[in-house]
Amino acid sequence: MRVNATVVPSYDYKTALAAGFLGGNLSSFVKWGSEIPFPPREAGRISPPFAILKWLGLNVEAMTYTFTGHVLNYGVALMHQGFSVFFGLLYCLTALTFPLVTLGQGMAFGLIVTVLFHGLLLPLGGWAPPLWQISGHEAFSEVFGHLLWAWSIEIVRRDMMGPPLNARRV
Repeated sequence: MRVNATVVPSYDYKTALAAGFLGGNLSSFVKWGSEIPFPPREAGRISPPFAILKWLGLNVEAMTYTFTGHVLNYGVALMHQGFSVFFGLLYCLTALTFPLVTLGQGMAFGLIVTVLFHGLLLPLGGWAPPLWQISGHEAFSEVFGHLLWAWSIEIVRRDMMGPPLNARRV
């Protein structure tokens, strides 16, 4: 006996939020890790998160802690982590209703974020030079790092949620 089944899209916002939060946190470490072999700035130039915090009037130089003898800036780290979590959440929630965002396993999203931030927003704020005014090495680092960053969010999203617009039979 055959039952007539209808396909109903599953909009699991709770799982999307969990995937975005987890993927955002993981992807932040992926992006940082990509900067070890491929530093994203010429020596001596401050990072965009540092520049933004300074622009906000915060004493970013004092936002430090020591770990295994290394002095680290928690302000920059929190801004970097927050950026990744925000965009991880945005990506996973958007994938529920606009699956095109997952194009290229999420790497198209990473490229768009790179161009929007490093080509437009950061230069407009005076926090970083635009992509076309930095060295090829810097541009490679930013693009490569953001592709890996977005892909790692997609890996978590897909593992937790399945293909975009996951369908279930009722």
